Amino acid sequence: MKINGLRWWVIALIALATIINYIDRQALSVLWPDIVEDLFPDKDALERKQIYANISIVFVFAYAFGQAIFGKIFDWVGTRIGFVLSIGVWSLATVAHAFAQGVLSFSFFRAILGIAEAGNWPGAAKGNAEWFPTKERALAQGIFNSGAAIGGIVAIPLIALLTIYFSWQMVFVVVGLAGFLWLVPWLILVKAPPGSHPWITAEEREYILTGQRASSQQTDDNGGDDEYNPSTAELLGRKQSWGVIIASAAIDPIWWLFVFWIPIYLNEVYAMDVKSIGIYGWVPYVGAMFGAWFGGLLAQNRLKAGWSTDKTRKLTITLGCLIMLPALLAMANPGAPVIAVLIMAVILFGFQTAIGNVQTLPSDLLGKKAVGTLSGFSGMAAKLGAVGLTSLVPYLTADGNYTPAFVIGASLAIIAMAAIWVLIPKIEPLKKPE
Repeated sequence: MKINGLRWWVIALIALATIINYIDRQALSVLWPDIVEDLFPDKDALERKQIYANISIVFVFAYAFGQAIFGKIFDWVGTRIGFVLSIGVWSLATVAHAFAQGVLSFSFFRAILGIAEAGNWPGAAKGNAEWFPTKERALAQGIFNSGAAIGGIVAIPLIALLTIYFSWQMVFVVVGLAGFLWLVPWLILVKAPPGSHPWITAEEREYILTGQRASSQQTDDNGGDDEYNPSTAELLGRKQSWGVIIASAAIDPIWWLFVFWIPIYLNEVYAMDVKSIGIYGWVPYVGAMFGAWFGGLLAQNRLKAGWSTDKTRKLTITLGCLIMLPALLAMANPGAPVIAVLIMAVILFGFQTAIGNVQTLPSDLLGKKAVGTLSGFSGMAAKLGAVGLTSLVPYLTADGNYTPAFVIGASLAIIAMAAIWVLIPKIEPLKKPE
């Protein structure tokens, strides 16, 4: 049996895993108004916001280290088994949220969820590097990233709808079970990498492998290998690696600012309950979905037009950051809730335009055996940056004014652009030092 376009089925499954990933992580923020009334009825508004922030910080810390851990795991065991471990554990952790009784138990289950969910990103980067030629990687990354946006679109109204029929505890069980169902098609379809997969057509195998070889500068300096796969110490000694790591650490907190705080923002600023949040809260993720597609298609279009990888990536990343800047500043006084969520949609459009190309940088710079490691380190740095901003939000917004948080977000977009332009003079496959 042969399957035409097998690589697109693989990236579609990874995108579906990402949708499930976001439904699982968003459940807490959407259900929080109900959870806090049930478990913390005696706390005032600031104390409730601080409890939520503390639980979220635990999640992001675990997520940060989970990216570095799973980056290595995916390089050791491969994409197929790596995803089984990641999504299996995070689905179990989501179900376990139903048994949480307070801050400590919520934090424990969020930590397990964070470590396991983190595997999705280095796994996707590695799967992209394995299954796609260089010219299609930004589009593939955009498809995968759109899963995060679609997850955000689906999660908020879906969870709000489920609260009509189920308790908040049962909602965690229902959404957690979806991950176990995903494992079935994944194990059936992804039997091996494209070079040895029994169901891939000869034409597609040749197209993928030739497109990967063509992007690599083959030199005898790499010990007879046409790819540069440095040790961890050597990888961290290259300024290009730090360009990826710093850009990720700067840009990613902007996304997490909205992932964690959209429902809380709508509840606090516009006095919305869970069902009202379900009506408004999904809108920003529509912008994110279109941004993921736009960033991928723009990069693919420019590469096919003959642009270099360096020029294409830098244009797309810079454009995404420049879209975010004025929109973040406009959130200082958005007015009506409809205007607020539409401005958020513009911000997340710009973010996703940029981030898909930031996340392809490890596969642009390194061989497949080192991609997961750099993706893991940059992902860890990104989440540590998110921890910093998330921990500040309750204090920055103590009076209900979110402007300082949005101004910090705009500053971070500038830092991300600077890291790419200054530390990665040319985006191309790195060579082993002389």
